[in-house]
Amino acid sequence: AVENPFKKASTHEFSGHKKKVHSVAWNCTGRKLASGSVDQNARIWLVENTSSSKENKSDLELKGHTDSVDQLCWDPINENQLATASADRTMRIWDTRSGKCSQTVSTQGENINISWSPDGQHIAVGSRDDIISFIDTRKYKVINQVNFSFEVNEIAWNKAGDEFFLTTGLGTIEVMKYPSAKMERSLLAHTAGCYCITFSPNGEYFAAGSADALVSIWDSKEKICLNTLTRLDWPVRTLSFSHDGKYIASASEDLRIDIADVVSGECVHEIQCRSAMNSVAWSPTAPLLAYAGDDREGVDGQGRYTREGIIRIFGF
Repeated sequence: AVENPFKKASTHEFSGHKKKVHSVAWNCTGRKLASGSVDQNARIWLVENTSSSKENKSDLELKGHTDSVDQLCWDPINENQLATASADRTMRIWDTRSGKCSQTVSTQGENINISWSPDGQHIAVGSRDDIISFIDTRKYKVINQVNFSFEVNEIAWNKAGDEFFLTTGLGTIEVMKYPSAKMERSLLAHTAGCYCITFSPNGEYFAAGSADALVSIWDSKEKICLNTLTRLDWPVRTLSFSHDGKYIASASEDLRIDIADVVSGECVHEIQCRSAMNSVAWSPTAPLLAYAGDDREGVDGQGRYTREGIIRIFGF
C-alpha cells in the first residue's frame, strides 16, 4: 500500500462568503488564496503555512461583478493580479493588494471558465454558449473568438503555452495549436462529457474528469492515457495536482475528496465532505489543499442558512 503522508493533517475553515463558492485558486507564491462565489464577490485570503495560523482572515473582498463569479485564475507571473469570470458577461482583473478592479473586458456570453497562459500574455474565457474569447493582457482586448458547435467545459494551456486544451460534452479533449487556434488533435478521452482538466506543475501530465465518474491521467507530450482512477461514483467536477506532482485530488458529488498517487493511481487519503464539491486546488508551494462546495449548515429564524460558502484548507 502507498504511504499516507496526510494521516495527521487537519482542516481549517474560512468563512466570509454569503452563498456557495464555485472556485478556489492559489497565487503563484502560495501566500494568497482566491475564492469566487454565487454571492457575486471574490475574496482573497492570506494563508500562512503554519499550524498556529488558525486566525487566517479574509484579507479582501473584491466587489464589482453583478452576477455569480464562476471561475477565477491568477496571473502566473504577477502574484498580486487575479482574473475573474462571471455570469454578468464580463471578465475582470483585480489588484489584490488594493482590492480594486483594474480592468473589465466585456464578452458575448455568461462566463463559466477562465485560464491564463503560462507567459501571462493571454487569458482565455469560456462562456455558457461555448464561445472561447482570447484576451491580450497588454491591451485587455479580445483578439480572437472561437465559436464551437458542441459543449465546451474547462480549458487550459499546456506549460509551454503552444497548445490549448478544451474539454467537451462529447467526452473528447480537443487540442488546438496556439496562437494559431488551429485544431490539432481530438482525444477520445471518456464515454460521457468531460468537465475538467488540469496540468501537473512541471507539465509532464494532464488529467481530465468526466461525467462517467472517471479521472484519466495523460502524458502531455505523447497524448497517451497512462492511468484511470475509478473510485468516485459521480461526475467528476474538479481536479488538482499537488505542488510536487506526486498526488492528484479529485472530487464530485461523492461526499469525499480522493487523493491518489499519480503514478500508481492508488488512493493515498480521502477527505470526508458534507456536500458536493465544486473546486479543489493544491497550493503551488506546500501540501495544502483548498476546497469548497455546496455546503449549507445551520438555519436562522427566517429559514436562511447561516453557514454557506465555507472554504476549507486541508493539510495543516
